[in-house]
Amino acid sequence: MAKVYYTSFKATEHENLLQKLHRLMKTAGFESIDFTNKYAAIKIHFGELGNLAFLRPNYAKVVADYVKALGGKPFLTDCNTLYVGSRKNALDHLETAYLNGFSPLQTGCHVLIADGLKGTDETIVPINCEYVKEAKIGHAIMDADVFISLTHFKGHEMTGFGGAIKNIGMGSGSRAGKMEQHCDGKPTVDVRDCIGCGSCYRICAHEAPVIENGKARIDHDKCVGCGRCLAVCPKDAISAEYTDSLKVLNFKMAEYSYAVCKDRPCFHVSLICDVSPNCDCHSENDIPIIPDVGMLASFDPVALDQACADLCNKQPAIEGSMLADNMHKAGEGCCHGHEHNECGHDGGHHDHFNMVHPDTEWETCLDHAEKIGLGERAYELVTI
Repeated sequence: MAKVYYTSFKATEHENLLQKLHRLMKTAGFESIDFTNKYAAIKIHFGELGNLAFLRPNYAKVVADYVKALGGKPFLTDCNTLYVGSRKNALDHLETAYLNGFSPLQTGCHVLIADGLKGTDETIVPINCEYVKEAKIGHAIMDADVFISLTHFKGHEMTGFGGAIKNIGMGSGSRAGKMEQHCDGKPTVDVRDCIGCGSCYRICAHEAPVIENGKARIDHDKCVGCGRCLAVCPKDAISAEYTDSLKVLNFKMAEYSYAVCKDRPCFHVSLICDVSPNCDCHSENDIPIIPDVGMLASFDPVALDQACADLCNKQPAIEGSMLADNMHKAGEGCCHGHEHNECGHDGGHHDHFNMVHPDTEWETCLDHAEKIGLGERAYELVTI
């Protein structure tokens, strides 16, 4: 049974939260990893501009300083987004990271956008899983000797919650990798915004974009789903179609996480604070759905996500939040917790994340992750 280490956000004059995070990582076995002269990727979400729920850079500095103290070479990293926003390309992404406080001065290490300027720098990782045969991972992430996930645990409108597996699998995918997870890989053009400039045609190696009557369209028979056209469109007229079911999205996300983590040392940290109902990819954040819970660490990302979900579901809903509003509409109370077994999931309890986003089914992701050997859902919670 995997061990998941937990500590609350309570602090004293003798130990602040940053020192407590260091102690949590140490107790969880962080120093058992050989960091000597090793590149260590710290995978984090820098937050979309306008969103204030992302993790403070102070936490990233704790991890980076710890790696350096053990002889390693850390860098903070993420991959460009598939959607239109402030992290669509590496230049905008870096500027967003710096504006949100993730500069070398604040964090003690550099930031590398793992899939390059336009999201096309990728490493093909053969895994031959059920849904993904070759994962497309940001090059810098796969170049690292050690992989560390530092995750803000929160709600998510497509996957129920955004935990370690979401941060690792979806977050580490290149633009083409994200498209493979999200959809059938075929972008489409909104002709209302298209100006027929031909940028998409010039970037495509397969001549999939076709310019007709001053507007572009994508020939899906030629398109391979690389996503390059999304990056170069000056009017953001090209988007991906999210046609796969959410269950298949969860399966692919787990398989991408497996591709990232296999065959090298990995360590995972999740902080349950500012638990917004939606992803940090939004350019806004709603009020938290539950109170802050604590910090968790484990070598097992599946057990870590399960423990985080269980702890969240024990919390009362914050009045006025999306969760509380939905609970009131459903005729449920929102000021009580829910009992769980410490070492597993009980399957029949009220689920906060499903209450916020009823179409989601996060447990399918953890089931599949366990099936392919990424980790196990059963865990022992060790409180420090």
